[in-house]
Amino acid sequence: MDQLTGFQRDLLYVIAGADQPSGQDVKEDIETYYSAEINHGRLYPNLDTLVNKELVTKGQLDRRTNYYAISDRGRQAIEDRREWEKQFLDT
Repeated sequence: MDQLTGFQRDLLYVIAGADQPSGQDVKEDIETYYSAEINHGRLYPNLDTLVNKELVTKGQLDRRTNYYAISDRGRQAIEDRREWEKQFLDT
């Protein structure tokens, strides 16, 4: 997780909180958080990075639509991150 950008980390959290969202679903959720339009040239390369790092799996819903799902490795990375954050946030 420490080698991800903040945007990639946010994408990972969005995917973890959804049930096999499409790229478009992820885009809509992340745009709501960022209050800005996210173009495809930014979104899909970052999703591919998460897939390549085996934090997310990618499947096909139909010939045009892919879905994304958090992997066990991705879930563990989130848990590790939350534990790390907790030491700074809990007093």
